[in-house]
Amino acid sequence: MRMLDWKFLSAEQRREALMRPVQRDAAGVMAAAQGIIERVRREGDAALHALTQQLDGVRPQGLQVSPQEFSTAESQLSIEQHAAIERAIFTVHRFHEAQIAQPLRIETAPGVLCERISVPIRAVGLYVPAGSAPLPSTAIMLAVPAAIAGCPVRILCTPPQRGGSADPAVLVAAQKAGITQVFKVGGAQAIGAMAYGTETIPKCDKIFGPGNAWVTAAKMLVAQHADGAAADLPAGVSEVMVIADASARADFVAADLLAQAEHSPDAQAILLTAQTALAEAVMGELKRQSAHLSRSQILSASMNYMRLIVVDTLQTAFDIANEYAPEHLLLQISDPRSWLPRIVAAGAVFLGNWSPESMGDYCSGPNHTLPTYGYARCYSGLSLEDFQKRISIQELTPAGLRELGPTAQILADLEGLDAHAAAVTIRLAALQ
Repeated sequence: MRMLDWKFLSAEQRREALMRPVQRDAAGVMAAAQGIIERVRREGDAALHALTQQLDGVRPQGLQVSPQEFSTAESQLSIEQHAAIERAIFTVHRFHEAQIAQPLRIETAPGVLCERISVPIRAVGLYVPAGSAPLPSTAIMLAVPAAIAGCPVRILCTPPQRGGSADPAVLVAAQKAGITQVFKVGGAQAIGAMAYGTETIPKCDKIFGPGNAWVTAAKMLVAQHADGAAADLPAGVSEVMVIADASARADFVAADLLAQAEHSPDAQAILLTAQTALAEAVMGELKRQSAHLSRSQILSASMNYMRLIVVDTLQTAFDIANEYAPEHLLLQISDPRSWLPRIVAAGAVFLGNWSPESMGDYCSGPNHTLPTYGYARCYSGLSLEDFQKRISIQELTPAGLRELGPTAQILADLEGLDAHAAAVTIRLAALQ
């Protein structure tokens, strides 16, 4: 954990201050993921069994979660826990259901009717991490929009626990959100299995879900292969950036930084403020609060990547934020909504002191599967349309072809594509 004054940093020091931890061995991670994927592709289930034992320390008895395992999982959760999962499913469902797009139908020229419809992706694979912390919230965030979209095949992969079973909360959340096929496989091997299929795991057309650096690398790799699977977005190691002014509370800011830092040793949390006194107060709160948190070993590692950066103005803070493109951007400043037009790169934005990022992780409604590694510059967070394809439809009447056909003929001639022009010309001749 370091406090830095931005104006005294060189260009190289600024780049270093904002460097994400996983970028330090990106080539090694990519190579390891490639090797795992190739092995799964060659050996199928046998590779999944071997890799699960090697990497997770578990000898799986079966890859697919059985009805008995679902039933056991239900009995392991309290009434309050069941209710919390159901409440989260309700709010997430409500937000994503509102995203259903009406079919588009417009006459672009007289007699030329153009439409666009949305259809579900045939088979989707959902990945729910469960390394140092199982994530039933991710099962909700992936399964709910997949169900609303109406994807016919919906499967879920999640790493097994030490005893060989999947996390009960993940199973309960998945089942309540409409998933019946769950497989106890994690890491890059799960991505390879869903992309190419094995004897047990169905091949999927698109893979969704966050994960560690190896999972993210695997998703990017399988998306490059014609017979692989598309990937939703680069959603990897968690990160948060807080922009705070004198109106912010140091204890709130520290709590938000720690909430993301506890995800994994390579998570990153950054504060940007023009208030040196606030940065110092946050430093003190971080030390005080972290001493009472249970994931102290992870925090001791991730706090090495934590940065408290003092800037000259709020505008500088927003410039840095747009360059960094954080997964989560918290604006704990006066009148935060007025600054929204200045934000061009962020996965999700949280306005004001009373909007902790944790609410977005669990139950406020928007999807918590968000772009990391700076991909928020060009990717959006997960939404309903990611589980659908948009298909355009075109229908011309004879009058429409007469009206617009000459435009196509001229453009085809400009491109030297006479067969294109002929497909129009032959029809116009038939109308004479």
